[in-house]
Amino acid sequence: MFSEVKSKEPWALFKSFVALLLILLCAWAAQWQYHRGVDRHARNTIIEQRISKSAIELSQVKSTLSDYEWQSISTSGTFNNEKQILLRNRYNEGKYGYEVLTLFTSNDSKNFWVDRGWVEAGATATTPPVVTPLPMGTVSITGRLRLDSSLPRGSFFALPGKGQGLVSELNAQSQLNTEKFYIDLLSGSDPSLTPKVNAQLPELSDGPHMAYALQWIFFGCLVIYGRILIRRTR
Repeated sequence: MFSEVKSKEPWALFKSFVALLLILLCAWAAQWQYHRGVDRHARNTIIEQRISKSAIELSQVKSTLSDYEWQSISTSGTFNNEKQILLRNRYNEGKYGYEVLTLFTSNDSKNFWVDRGWVEAGATATTPPVVTPLPMGTVSITGRLRLDSSLPRGSFFALPGKGQGLVSELNAQSQLNTEKFYIDLLSGSDPSLTPKVNAQLPELSDGPHMAYALQWIFFGCLVIYGRILIRRTR
């Protein structure tokens, strides 16, 4: 009888060890989800605060660009019709389309991309979408400053302004030496510059992270309860 009880001790210790590992895993997952929720809430708060501010001049933006992301800025300059990108796989109200990015040169010689909003795709894969023509000469624009790191990655399909077919893939930063930010256009001195569909803001909800954190705590408690219950039944 004594030898039988002794033989069961290693197995009981092993089950306790596994339960402890599961509890630690649940605690780590709960903490990870909690911190994700805190970070997301902080990000949303910053975005809400900055989009509510009045526009400032681009010349007022300092070298620490992250302090100005989502801030509305105003500047003047010219668009380059020859440098236009259609960023694929963008949707609006369930319709497939493109984000239109056009190179802009400010009066102080800064080159950066301007997201002119969403346009619906053409009727066929080879039909270019209808993009509003740009006004000639110097214009004034207002838009939200965005960092290069938040520019959607992936393949860029650039369609010429006249829609004469697809050209080679274009990297907005390395090949054209643009600034490390771009602008989501909101309005301009010419009415044609105001996008029919603006670039979308990120979803400003805190998400399910806090609920997931509580869920992992609950799972950890279940492991503890299960281990106690198994020990009692023995």
